[in-house]
Amino acid sequence: MLSIIIPTEGAEHPAVATLAALVPGAATGVIREVLLIDRGENGVIERVADVAGCRFLAFEGSRAAALAEGARQARSPWLMFLHAGAVLDHGWIDETVQFIQRVADSGRPRAGVFRYARSPYSDFTLRDRLRSVARVVAGPFADQGLLIARDHYERLGGYTANTSRAEARLLRQLGRSSLTLLHSRIVMV
Repeated sequence: MLSIIIPTEGAEHPAVATLAALVPGAATGVIREVLLIDRGENGVIERVADVAGCRFLAFEGSRAAALAEGARQARSPWLMFLHAGAVLDHGWIDETVQFIQRVADSGRPRAGVFRYARSPYSDFTLRDRLRSVARVVAGPFADQGLLIARDHYERLGGYTANTSRAEARLLRQLGRSSLTLLHSRIVMV
């Protein structure tokens, strides 16, 4: 049903935190596969993928090119893009299944992003306040994840490999009218 694509940037602990939050989704059969994408320079993420039962893609190039390659390699009709360190609330599984069913029933292409929640263990800085205001004014940021049907992703052109801020560009291209803010929260650790 769902392929999850996570560019890791070589960081083990954030990737492990994200994978731990995905275990219930794998247990219920919602997740078909998880792809960890990394430059593969030190082998850490490749070992994490092996232990966690994920697919590992070694990739050279930009983050956008890595995301695009992950989408090409994914085998499911639905794609979820997450940043390493993104931890989803426990209710994300039911909501994701309901969202996918509603989109299928309506016939209208839609995408979903998760509701951003600040980590309760981090200090609330001026930068955090400004980003909160920007989320309200400009719309969701890429760190809120993206849940999208593969055919809708491909119709939009997906992530453009040599484009700076490709994630923000795709979210803008989706626009608020075809983007659903899901109730489940996402926290960056």
